[in-house]
Amino acid sequence: MNVLKKTCLILALIYSVSIARAQQSASTNAINKITNAYLAIKNSLVADDGTAAAHNAKELFNILSSDPGKTLKPDQQKLLNGYLEKLKFDSRHISEVTALDHQREHFATLSKNLYEVLKGLKMNTATIYEQYCPMKKTYWLSETEAVKNPYYGKKMPECGRVAATLTPATK
Repeated sequence: MNVLKKTCLILALIYSVSIARAQQSASTNAINKITNAYLAIKNSLVADDGTAAAHNAKELFNILSSDPGKTLKPDQQKLLNGYLEKLKFDSRHISEVTALDHQREHFATLSKNLYEVLKGLKMNTATIYEQYCPMKKTYWLSETEAVKNPYYGKKMPECGRVAATLTPATK
């Protein structure tokens, strides 16, 4: 009988661990989707493509509207929910116009808020660089260490510097 109890306990433990890993994977996937959609907006602004930026911002808005925090831990949900409306506000505004100046204005606050979310969640699976534009006095996030400035696009693509680095989360 003792062996049966131990076997049941081991099976329950294995089941619990596999459920926890599946939830963590779903959470990480949601954060990756948000990050990738943001980076697509950034890259569209670097290319001075307001139409692509609007399209990518619509995609980000849809992801943010689909309850991306539902698989997060309660403290992580609280952090994300504290920024969710702000992120949706800026992504919606970027999606509604193709005027680069207006998009870049909202991109600045989108960047600031997403940085706080990613820094707090510590769930990014790739290195994220926070970069700074001294001319605009504002930040953005990048998947590369090489500066590609979304605020000046093709006019001054290398204007800026790396201000901080978010290393990938450890498993």
